[in-house]
Amino acid sequence: MKNIAVIGTGYVGLVTGTCFAETGNNVICVDIDEDKVNRMKNGEVPIYEPHLDVLFERNIKQNRLKFTTDLASAVKDAEIIFLALPTPPGEDGSADLSYVLGVAKELGKLITDYKVVVDKSTVPVGTADQVTEAIANETDVPFAVVSNPEFLREGFAVDDFLNPDRVVIGTEDEKARQIMKELYQPYVRDGHPIIFMDEKSAELTKYAANAFLATKITFMNEVANFCEIVGADVDKVREGMGSDSRIGHRFLYPGIGFGGSCFPKDVNALLKSGQDNNFNFSIIDAVLNVNDQQRIKLLDKVLDYYGDIKGKKFALWGLAFKPDTDDIREAPALYLIDELTRRGAEIVAFDPEAMKNVKKQIGDKIEYVGNQYDALDGADALLIATEWSVFKNPDFTQVKSKLKAPIIFDGRNLFDLEDMKEKNLYYSSIGRQTIVPNL
Repeated sequence: MKNIAVIGTGYVGLVTGTCFAETGNNVICVDIDEDKVNRMKNGEVPIYEPHLDVLFERNIKQNRLKFTTDLASAVKDAEIIFLALPTPPGEDGSADLSYVLGVAKELGKLITDYKVVVDKSTVPVGTADQVTEAIANETDVPFAVVSNPEFLREGFAVDDFLNPDRVVIGTEDEKARQIMKELYQPYVRDGHPIIFMDEKSAELTKYAANAFLATKITFMNEVANFCEIVGADVDKVREGMGSDSRIGHRFLYPGIGFGGSCFPKDVNALLKSGQDNNFNFSIIDAVLNVNDQQRIKLLDKVLDYYGDIKGKKFALWGLAFKPDTDDIREAPALYLIDELTRRGAEIVAFDPEAMKNVKKQIGDKIEYVGNQYDALDGADALLIATEWSVFKNPDFTQVKSKLKAPIIFDGRNLFDLEDMKEKNLYYSSIGRQTIVPNL
């Protein structure tokens, strides 16, 4: 059992704190937002993440998970202090470390005995050195700064934390290494490794992993676009490629680009980090450029079909950047909304979890409805931007009866082409033949 402080209760901090409490540790989560802290004390989970609410409630009841706005009280008895703070992208793509370094400076003023300070946020190479310097400028008390990047997938974060593929820990401090090994031992009993390395290598590992996955997605989107030109079927290409054990099936699904809190931010930050060190990540630059275009791929299809869309009404299924989350950061749906409304189109949208966040961000720019079928009423076509399970097997009789015409533009390839032929729908997807109904 460890005494742990987690500074920051965003997505990473809240999942981290709750999951550490679940294995018997005493955890205090710190946030400067007093209202948010009070709501969490009362059992309200401020983010949507499957299964988090159960662990959250259980560990609050068992007094292992607590919340405070008082940094000093949180770190007083903590052996390990996790920094799970925002690192938002600047205009040049660089990660803003002001929150991380600001808290580091405060920690230097507060610590009175040896602490392990852990960078849990995704941060550029060299951040551990900066955090070390910020703390050391304020104290002579011994401490260690560790890089421990997270590899959580939104929608699967609880399982990813409790059953990780690997745990990466960057430290050259032997005492810190032992403390971190003890902390993570309960999570790797199935044989998955704890990988120790230096701090810089750990910092780069996170960026490199996300950039590679983003590259894999983007490559498949490029292949899908080429499939449409030459008449190939991306589903068959994907199956043939993914069967190669060197490649694998994961992250080979084409669509309308990647979004979320990690891939766009991390890929941009890696590109900027390279530039700062006079290194050109040519592949990363290309990935970002291709993804910018892919996010509005459905717009091209809609414009090719209609030409002028002023006054057209479109039903939009899906607003979150991926299913099983309410996260809309860099969501392709938002880019699509901007382009469609700019051209005078009307949008009626449904998403199981993300509508509240979208309305907070763009207000009444679009209409929101309570279920997926209400979005279809009188719409000229259906657009699909997120692959929620509830969209994968719809009542096509309702779809056809509610739409003005049986037209679907699918950015996530949810439906079988032969099925769409049988249902006599106009069906345009990514990297596959467009199905045209018999009129």
